[in-house]
Amino acid sequence: MKYIQRLGKSLMLPVSIMPIAALLKGIGYWIDPTGWGTHNAVAALLIASGGAIIDNLPILFAIAVAMEMSKKRDTTIALSALACYMIMTTLLSTKCVALMLQIPEYAVDLAFYNSQSAFIGILIGLIVAVSFQKFDQKRLPQFLAFFDGKRFASIVSIGTTLVVSLIFLYIWPTCYHFFIYFGREISKLGPWSAAIYGVLNRLLIPTGLHHALNSVFWFDVAGINDIGKFWGTISGGVKGVTGMYQAGFFPVMMFGLPGAALAMYRCAKDENKKKVGAILFSAALASFFTGVTEPLEFAFMFVAPMLYLVHALLTGLMLFIAASFKWIAGFGFSAGLIDYILSFKSPFANNILLLIPLGIVCGVIYYSVFRILILRYNILTPGREDNSCKEKEEVVQNDFDEIAIELFEALGGKKNIISVDHCITRLHVEVKDISIIDKQALSKMNFSHIVEAGEHEIQIIVGTEVQFIAEILNEILM
Repeated sequence: MKYIQRLGKSLMLPVSIMPIAALLKGIGYWIDPTGWGTHNAVAALLIASGGAIIDNLPILFAIAVAMEMSKKRDTTIALSALACYMIMTTLLSTKCVALMLQIPEYAVDLAFYNSQSAFIGILIGLIVAVSFQKFDQKRLPQFLAFFDGKRFASIVSIGTTLVVSLIFLYIWPTCYHFFIYFGREISKLGPWSAAIYGVLNRLLIPTGLHHALNSVFWFDVAGINDIGKFWGTISGGVKGVTGMYQAGFFPVMMFGLPGAALAMYRCAKDENKKKVGAILFSAALASFFTGVTEPLEFAFMFVAPMLYLVHALLTGLMLFIAASFKWIAGFGFSAGLIDYILSFKSPFANNILLLIPLGIVCGVIYYSVFRILILRYNILTPGREDNSCKEKEEVVQNDFDEIAIELFEALGGKKNIISVDHCITRLHVEVKDISIIDKQALSKMNFSHIVEAGEHEIQIIVGTEVQFIAEILNEILM
């Protein structure tokens, strides 16, 4: 559970920048609700700006998870995560799948038309984190010394990504089509089908497989076309029925999740309320206004899986109630205030005003249930972390500790050393006063190849193990 909670914390930085992106996109959609920027330059600017973040959220997840879960702050980790993400999404793209399977691109399985999911980003982050935790101190035989340490960890993470991508090439279509088949079967159950769909829609969001269910209920896979028929772009809509796979999301996104955000804020420690309050408020505003819920959902999805399960069940309940009583609204972007107002224009909107009191009740339920569960089970939602018991980063212990300490003293210690960096074989040290450096001590340590690269920089040829010494020196300087 602690590992899952740490995973949740690693997602907070990407999540914290999402609300502004959601608002930009929502305002743009409000300005141009039918053209989505094709009819208005300002709308196009706002939609493209918000989409640049929201559409690339999996990349941000990959980098954030890799750095946080490895407990290291290193650009090599970030670059490895980005490289592995690009490898996996490229290999699972329709064009690449067609090449690997030697089939026409139009014959590629639908499962590969949306491989850039949050699940892929998180998975890549974990692969890179584990690789660097286990192998970034790995020493190879001398003739392979260039590939020591971080380079070896990067190689392992790329190799693992290749293997996982090949596995996904065969299992992903099976998973995808299972949910399509399941969706077709439950679509015959009336309001209960809306309830089951609502629960699974939320539970599958982290994996990206919710798109399979969406294609059944919202689009044309099973002939339901709930969105197209609601807006009249496709014929065959039935008043009171068309839109039932959308309507119940409005109470959840406009009122329920903001209620959950308020509960998490109220349960946060006093010293943390200002920090988490800003994130939760902006995320709640995005959910209410635009219907973009990821900033809130990812804030507790992994930190508090129990709460996320409750959220999924309550979503199903709201869809069931709205479908049963035929309180119908629909959306083109998502179930926020903007689409709610636009729904009044649809001929298939039905008793739409009654979704507001349902939403208020939904908000009260979310607030009460979340607050009770958080306090009852001491769930560590944002702002409830024990600041006095934060995990300390592991200090690297290896054969180079003693060498690094002697080198640190010879260079003048913390008072003289400004920064330490390295390249393939050289240690780069920026110092305040180069005359303080004890060159005689350096010579006794067999570091005779010393180059003064400037008034405040010295370079020492260490060898291929320079990475390990540089890391220890930087830890001492922290």
